[in-house]
Amino acid sequence: MDEGIKLIINMGKEINLLANYPKSKRNLVERVKEKTEEVRAIARRFDKEFFDGDRNQGYGGFTYNPQFWQPVIPDFIKYWGLNSKSSILDVGCAKGFMLYDLFKLIPGINLRGIDVSDYAINNSIPEIGKFIQVANAKKIPFPDNSFDVVISINTIHNLERAECAEALREITRVSKKYSFITVDAYRNDEEKKRMHAWNLTAKTIMSVDDWKLFFKEVGY
Repeated sequence: MDEGIKLIINMGKEINLLANYPKSKRNLVERVKEKTEEVRAIARRFDKEFFDGDRNQGYGGFTYNPQFWQPVIPDFIKYWGLNSKSSILDVGCAKGFMLYDLFKLIPGINLRGIDVSDYAINNSIPEIGKFIQVANAKKIPFPDNSFDVVISINTIHNLERAECAEALREITRVSKKYSFITVDAYRNDEEKKRMHAWNLTAKTIMSVDDWKLFFKEVGY
């Protein structure tokens, strides 16, 4: 997950279910110095260069590590009352790491994931490959009310503003009751300047207040 302020929304209510996700120790100053529009263009392909290429273009090696999502899953379980009969969709699942930990910690749970990256889906954790597919948040390939919970971590802000609205409506459509979304946001001019400088993939960058207003406008 990238550095910066995270606006974390659960069906219109701001709540942090990622409190136990490890904080990054990356050197943000150095990262800011290195960003160019060419680098951003490469990152926004969401191909090998972004996930497993040079660190300047993305993750610099996107590999599974249980220390990231396993501490978070218990909070998901407690908050939504998840069990083996629950169904979850991860919008922007990448290689399926979060789904894999759900798979291990809640045996039998019904999981699905979508991502725009062919590379990520084709290089996913083998146990999760059958549950995930290439698709876009703007048109989620599932019927209405398909999932108990829909999760989207740092994904919809990679779309243009109008497309973000489409994605939010799609997430609401396929959710029976709950959805959980995080986006990058800023609280002041200094954070805004820093976010525009180090951002790699986000196309919609707004303040915390503007995001909240936007969620309200689109009926999320």
